[in-house]
Amino acid sequence: MPQLTYWRRPRNWPRLVRASWRSSLQFRTVTISVALSGVAILLVGVYMSASIGNDLFQSRLSQVLLESDRATSAAQSLLDSSDATDRVQVQNLLSAARTSISAASSSRLVAVLRVPGQDSSTVAPLDSSTFGQSTGVIGAELRTEVQANIGDQFWQSVTLTGDDATTVPGIVVGSQITVPVAGRYELYIAYSLKDAEETLLFVQQTLGVAGVALMLLIGAVTWIVVRFVVTPLRVAAETSQKLASGDLEVRIPEKGEDVIATLARSFNGMADSLQSQIRALADLSEVQQRFVSDVSHELRTPLTTIRLAGDVLYDQRASFAPATGRTAELLHTQVERFELLLSDLLEISRYDAGSVELESEPTNLVYLAEDAIDSLRSLAESKGSDLRLVAPGGYLNADVDPRRIRRVLHNLIGNAIEHGEGKTVVVSVDSDANAVALAVRDYGLGMSQAEVAHVFDRFWRADPSRQRTIGGTGLGLAISREDASVHNGWLQVWSSPGEGSCFRLTLPRVAGAVLQASPIPLPPADATADATAVLGDAGQMPVPGGGRHD
Repeated sequence: MPQLTYWRRPRNWPRLVRASWRSSLQFRTVTISVALSGVAILLVGVYMSASIGNDLFQSRLSQVLLESDRATSAAQSLLDSSDATDRVQVQNLLSAARTSISAASSSRLVAVLRVPGQDSSTVAPLDSSTFGQSTGVIGAELRTEVQANIGDQFWQSVTLTGDDATTVPGIVVGSQITVPVAGRYELYIAYSLKDAEETLLFVQQTLGVAGVALMLLIGAVTWIVVRFVVTPLRVAAETSQKLASGDLEVRIPEKGEDVIATLARSFNGMADSLQSQIRALADLSEVQQRFVSDVSHELRTPLTTIRLAGDVLYDQRASFAPATGRTAELLHTQVERFELLLSDLLEISRYDAGSVELESEPTNLVYLAEDAIDSLRSLAESKGSDLRLVAPGGYLNADVDPRRIRRVLHNLIGNAIEHGEGKTVVVSVDSDANAVALAVRDYGLGMSQAEVAHVFDRFWRADPSRQRTIGGTGLGLAISREDASVHNGWLQVWSSPGEGSCFRLTLPRVAGAVLQASPIPLPPADATADATAVLGDAGQMPVPGGGRHD
């Protein structure tokens, strides 16, 4: 019912027509066919109407000229046979001639006007006319032609006015007659073309009705014909959409041997090939994930044994020779790094398998940032970096998994210390009503655009020659990106050579909400205007120079 009410509003029709034009191939085809057919029918109708109208006029004109010539000849014969000499006789004679003209021409519109320039006569009758309201239709040009030519007749198209003030097209035919004793007179006979006009109007109405009926018939036929073509295409489009959305079992029905059936068979063959390839890739991915997971699990037992033995050697390193003691220290360090690598590989395999579940709870990111800063302060002091926390306040709580967010903060702050060149590292926390954000800003060497493009790749390092001091595995930022994505958040980076880097984590305050903007701008406010800003992110690109994210 609401849809029907929407259609009933005339102001909505243009929008609905535009929407149908864009979305429906059948509607476009039928509309174009009907429009082109309408133009062709209109041109043919106009040509036929003009031709019929011209034929009717020419036919009526020939009849009018013939009747007028016959009436004029009959009147002149009557006048020539008369011996009238006085005014009364001449007047009666002219009246009889008018009566004869009306009878011979089948027209009651007759005008008799004395030709000007003749000698005055006392017996010449006065001008007479039965034109009524149409007396003024006799044009000066017609009168000039009639007055100058004796024995010829001339005609003119006019508009006649009836007694009821209606107007109809007509023809006025003029010629000269000679009245005994009185001299030469102009004779004008008017003929109405009302019957021809009514005939032409009937023909036009018939052509119009036939044209409309033909357009509707063409539209219906086109609709039916196009439907046979569009329906299989619509089925193919819907099937391809389902296939693109992940329904690999859907297929197009195959009927007949025509081109549509060939298309269906080709599409189904492509779908079968695509399904087999996707299944093969899925199986291969599952095997790889299972392999990583199984290897990680299987390595834990011997690694635990090696760790225990290594701890014993590490605790007794003071009693060993210097070279042996150093070997024990290296063994202890690498075993710890191996344990971290196994943990990260297990975490990555969980994300790849889609088996990660969040344990969300209301969490204050300022507290998490403080904990991360405290745990890394000794490392920062050893590198000569000063860790600072900037939290202007606001809506700081968010529904997040604190363990995963703490891991992201530890990775970001650790990387900032690692690449901060002993300069200050600023950790900023801010929020608004919809989102909470945390940014880690360092003032080290920064990264180029090519390096930023790979910063979230697994096992990638901006400077492979740089020695790690916190035992990184090369998977920290990759895992952080997954942690941000699973929270429906953003992990984005700005960096410029010589200007340092800034990583920004933005999370919705309510689990499952969609982010629209970040409370912290990126690039950071202290970036110089002439710095080459390079932006990268974990899934979506921020708008340069601000916190807006589209």
